[in-house]
Formats: sequence, structure tokens, C-alpha cells
Amino acid sequence: MEDVGRQDNHKEEIMGIRKYAVIGAMALAGVSMFGLSAKAEDVKLTVWSLDRDIQPAPHLVADFNKLNNGIQIEYRQIQFDDVVSEAMRAYSTGQAPDIIAIDNPEHALFSSRGAFLDLTDMISKSTVIKPENYFPGPLKSVEWDGKYYGVPKATNTIALYYNKDMFKAKGLDPNKPPQTWDELVEDARKLTDPAANVYGLAFSAKANEEGTFQFLPWAQMGGGSYENINSEGAVKALTVWKTIMDEKLASPDTLTRGQWDSTGTFNSGNAAMAISGPWELDRMSQEAKFDWGVTLLPVPQEGAERSSAMGDFNWAIFASTKHPEEAFKALEFFASQDDKMFKNYGQLPARSDIAIPATGQALKDAGLQVFLEQLKYAKPRGPHPEWPKISKAIQDAIQAALTGQSSPKDALDQAAEKIKAVLG
Repeated sequence: MEDVGRQDNHKEEIMGIRKYAVIGAMALAGVSMFGLSAKAEDVKLTVWSLDRDIQPAPHLVADFNKLNNGIQIEYRQIQFDDVVSEAMRAYSTGQAPDIIAIDNPEHALFSSRGAFLDLTDMISKSTVIKPENYFPGPLKSVEWDGKYYGVPKATNTIALYYNKDMFKAKGLDPNKPPQTWDELVEDARKLTDPAANVYGLAFSAKANEEGTFQFLPWAQMGGGSYENINSEGAVKALTVWKTIMDEKLASPDTLTRGQWDSTGTFNSGNAAMAISGPWELDRMSQEAKFDWGVTLLPVPQEGAERSSAMGDFNWAIFASTKHPEEAFKALEFFASQDDKMFKNYGQLPARSDIAIPATGQALKDAGLQVFLEQLKYAKPRGPHPEWPKISKAIQDAIQAALTGQSSPKDALDQAAEKIKAVLG
């Protein structure tokens, strides 16, 4: 997800994609003595991504355009909640961009419908993009029916950030963050301070993919999965979330706020702990005016199996592009910059062949090591061509339980029935 989860709900109107044709060089009649000749017009590509100005995509596009290689890219930032609906609508109406960054669990939805270009042959001939260099999880998310329909953009997971200064102030050991669900709730109770407008924990239970991204690891640690979302352990996980909300240990906005905004409350000192990802390391290093640390996600009980989400986006080329070779050249350039992702943007490359050097920023470097450890336990969502429907069932269950419309068990039982119908 990546960086899933950093956008507001504002809907942008669909922008018509201008179509350009490459104009061949023409001999000019009656040219002057200077021998002027017309130059072929650059091929124009369009890229859609969620990335804002402090994230990779707009910078990658700008750097690519500086190459002056006869290909120019126009960049458009889209909103998290609109990606699937707007991209599919654009494709069906002939207005799709050439390239899009798509959340990894939703990749199969497009690939299975023929919306994304099969890149298998181009990848096999590439000296830049080599499948063996990618982590298995991210690589699996771009595959469909044994072929490659994209290139992993980055990878991420979630862990627990905590404010060491607040731990000290409340008599908690700043070097002993919570390791189990019970410890997390107990610490959140001690850290919550309504008079100071401080909540014990910030996380996202929003009714979109961010909510699923944050909850599914809890269900998995409890022995569940999306195919078995109403397992006893998954019900216990949602019950813990309900306790946190009922006791006001987290803001009521948790139900409507994405990860970017919820973590912002931690950075500003209005939450003592936050569940979020490595995409926050740069922003936190700049904004947080306190000592902070990162620890692995708490588990149900000591010794229990760990899990975490596998997030972030993939690059894909729409099958409708008129410039497949040029679009793939752009993807090769983007991939060639993977070694700069963490240093410049705090994002983790989805590749095993890239060693991430220390940045010299102590808190950021320490946080990185925790996220790299957490990634060992990260599990993908899907891939499944109907993932949005599966995720929606989970989102509905989270909302129903946390708003008191249903008990956690009833909510997850209903989700299990919906998912069973989707899986067939």
C-alpha cells in the first residue's frame, strides 16, 4: 500500500487524455541558407500515480523528461479511493493513460481482464528489469496466468511507531514497547491523555483498502486469512480493535481517516503510538519533535506467529497504449532508480539485489532495520481478480463491528459468507 493510504477523498474529474502523433521529418520547401529542418515531435506518454510531490513518481517523471530522448511524460496525481474505478472507466472509454501505478492486490483485476499489457517478452530481453532480482511476494503480484503484466514499484509493510518521550512521561520503559495485543491495549490506556488531546494509538480502520491492509495482519496472526476471515483468532483481533475504539484509546476519526492522516497525528504529538509503514520515515524525521522508535507489530501472545501486510504499488502499461516500446523504456528508467528510493523517499525497493546503505540519520536507519525484519513476515493480499470484492467484505465487517452495528463475530461471519460467494 503504499504506500497505500496517503490521500484524501476528494474526487478528481476525469481528464481527457490528449492524443499525439509522431510527426515525421519533412523537407521544407524554400528553406533559407541556414538549412533549417523540422524535428520529429516527441512521443508523449501519460503516467497516473498516487504519489505527491515528496514521493517518487513525479520526480522520476521529471528526471526522465530531462533525458531528452524523444519521449516526454505528462504526470497526473490521482486519489487513492478513485484508482480502480477511474482507471477501469478510463480504459473502457479509450482514455486510459499509458502507464499507471496500481495497488498490488488490485493488479490481477486488470491483468485478468486484458486491461494491462503483457510485458513478458520485453522483460525477457531487458538488461534492467530482471525477475530474479525481485522479492517473490511483489513479483507474484504482477503475474497472471504465468506471465508478467507489470513491474513492482516498491514494497512496504507496517509496524508500530512509538513516542519514547511519552513513554518516559507515563512511567513506561522507552526501550520496552508493547510486544503483545494485551500489552498494546494496556500501554495505550496509560498513554491516553484526553486533557492533553493525546490518544494512545493511531491507526486506520477506514472503509477502503487501507482498512483491510491494516486489519488483515491481525487476522493472520490470529490464525485466520481472507479465506478464513471469521476464525476465532480473527474475531479476537477485531474485538481488540473494538476495545481500543470503545475506550477512546484511538480517535473516532480512525474509522474515516487514512494512514497518512492518522500518522500525522502521531507526528504532531497527538498520539503516542501509530501503526504505519516505512513511507513515513522521511516525513517523521522532518516533523516529529520528539524521540521515537519503531517495533514489530504486537502478536496475540508471546511466541505467536508473526504477520504483516505486504504493500505498495506496481507499474503497469495499459494494453491500449499506442507506444508500448516507449512506455517500457520509461519503466526501465524508473526501475534503474530503485537504489535511490530509500535514501530520497524512505521507500523500500522491491528487490533483493539492492543493499540499502545507512543514511546517517539514526532514527531513520534504526526504523529501516525494523521494517526489513517485519518484511520477513509480510503476506500478500491475494492475488485474486476479484480482490476489491473480497476486501470490501472485510472493510464492511470492520465498520460494522467498530460502530456497534454488529458484534465482531457476527460481522466477520457475514464477511466470510460474502467472500465464500466470491471465491466460489
